[in-house]
Amino acid sequence: MKMPVIFVGHGSPMNAIEDNEFTKTWEELGRSLVKPAGIVVISAHWYTKGSYTSNELEPKMIYDMYGFPKELYDLKYPVKGSDELASKIIKKTSNLISIDNDWGIDHGTWSVLCRMFPAADIPVVQISIDHNKSFREHYEIGKMLKSFRDESILLISSGNVVHNLSLINWGMDDGYSWAQEFDDYIKSNILSKNFDAVINYKNAGSCAEKAFYTPDHFIPLLYMLGSCDLADNIKTFNDKCLMGAMSMTGYIAK
Repeated sequence: MKMPVIFVGHGSPMNAIEDNEFTKTWEELGRSLVKPAGIVVISAHWYTKGSYTSNELEPKMIYDMYGFPKELYDLKYPVKGSDELASKIIKKTSNLISIDNDWGIDHGTWSVLCRMFPAADIPVVQISIDHNKSFREHYEIGKMLKSFRDESILLISSGNVVHNLSLINWGMDDGYSWAQEFDDYIKSNILSKNFDAVINYKNAGSCAEKAFYTPDHFIPLLYMLGSCDLADNIKTFNDKCLMGAMSMTGYIAK
């Protein structure tokens, strides 16, 4: 069965242990899917020089965040890795991606998957984001990964469309006007399948200037779009900006 491809706005790592509107949707989404044979995740938090994956059979959990409650650091999500899946990633991308086992499973992955697939019984392999590649190149790698969908492999991209921690306002329940404008620009073009307008996000105008100062959380979206088919039905979930400068909006194409 052909699997969907998903972009998740993962937000705060606290979503791993808190119950809220976003985590409830992730849980419902996980229950709605046919159980995949494996999961490939492009996480904003593995940001590298070069493109990498891991073939470690027991990937370590990376607690790549600071100042959170002990409960979060005590959380375990003991998924297995997959040498077979890592080898296929390398082959499908014509050796653009190589092996690096110095990383593991970071919170861009485990904070989401522990809600979607709490049993931790599906092999998970991450792909890093090469900060030297252009947005177009990231999109093209997504195209190379598309065929995984026909092999019962679930592709998940994890980041945030709007992610500007320097402008976060903890007291806001929604987004600044510029954040909502940018999120709406991206959403409109994704739903109309005008993916070039997403790759060329600066065409959104002045709202794009504050949407993010580093593109690590935006780039995973390009992998998701590259893995889409023209025949896919694309829908949003968790369609919301919050804390002024963060978008939780996610997308599923199937």
